[in-house]
Amino acid sequence: MNIHEYQAKQLFDKFGVASPKGIVASTAAEAGAAAREIGEAGLVVKAQVHAGGRGKGTFKNGFKGGVHLVNTPEEAEDIAGKMLGQTLVTHQTGPEGKLVSKVLIAKAVNITKEYYFAILFDRVSSSHAIIASTEGGMNIEEVAEKTPEKITKEFVNPALGLQPYQCRKVAASLGLTGALTNQAVKLFTALWNLYIKSDCSLVEINPLAITDDGKVVALDAKFNFDDNALYRQKDVVAMRDTTEEDPREVAASEFGLNYIGLDGNIACLVNGAGLAMSTMDIIKFHGGEPANFLDVGGGATKEQVTAAFKIILGDPNVKGILVNIFGGIMDCNIIATGIIAAAQEVSLSIPLVVRLEGNNVEAGKATLAASGLKVTSASDLTDAAKKIVAAVNG
Repeated sequence: MNIHEYQAKQLFDKFGVASPKGIVASTAAEAGAAAREIGEAGLVVKAQVHAGGRGKGTFKNGFKGGVHLVNTPEEAEDIAGKMLGQTLVTHQTGPEGKLVSKVLIAKAVNITKEYYFAILFDRVSSSHAIIASTEGGMNIEEVAEKTPEKITKEFVNPALGLQPYQCRKVAASLGLTGALTNQAVKLFTALWNLYIKSDCSLVEINPLAITDDGKVVALDAKFNFDDNALYRQKDVVAMRDTTEEDPREVAASEFGLNYIGLDGNIACLVNGAGLAMSTMDIIKFHGGEPANFLDVGGGATKEQVTAAFKIILGDPNVKGILVNIFGGIMDCNIIATGIIAAAQEVSLSIPLVVRLEGNNVEAGKATLAASGLKVTSASDLTDAAKKIVAAVNG
């Protein structure tokens, strides 16, 4: 789950992370009022979408840039009016762009130096990691590739948490001294508390800035959260903006399904994440292109299977469906019943290949055979992949 920049600022305020004041606005008039409240001179207006590269983006109405400096409330209102309700296209949105429904009005700061700072969970070391660099405002992957020596890594023991000496060590690696070090330690500690207490998997500050009046502040931020911990993060869940997400993924989450849309034309319905990955791989191996990752889980119901079919068929690129079920906990007959119900409800007209194996498999196969549906049965995964690729390409 991602959140908007203005929501990140709300978390900053909650945990005491130093950041310029900002107010979100949904209309041009609200933007003008926000500018008057913050202070009339030296403001920035930022389009709020889940994508980077906003400053260099272009709106489909021809207006350039999703980030603008302004000096009066009237300017803020004018710029906001040109952004709101318009579609912003950046290198991260793709050509379809993102609709801007909110803007952030924030106090602009004069920056003397930009840094990069992030906290994330490192699966290789099974610990949390601090990533910092003197090259702020840039793509960190590019820095890692071209000048890796400018990146500092500090691993944090999950049991002990971030220690003060580690904060000072990271600050020193960035070349900070004196009062700047003390401010940085305070800010790093506040970000750590935010990261842990909000169940984040990533907190990225780019840039972390030094202002001309000697302040260390977090400017732009990116957050990722541990989906498995969202049940205890009601305030974070309330920040979810489903209009920024793939509608199919939103629908899948409502039924407890794990779905990710891809660019291919062969849909997959599988129980188990590992089996789903293997299914996509073997489709590719035999010359096909998977249209999605869809894991119905180990104990899917008839209703979930029906919902999964509807989500799959909501993709106009889908030309065939491969169902691959291994019945361990799952009852194959439940899957078969769900397939029939879904196919009848949506009047399925594209090729459907089903491979069932495991718990109550014979009953499942018998249910499919007696349904009268045009279903191609497969004996194993290789057979299933060959049949659906041939049916789609044939």
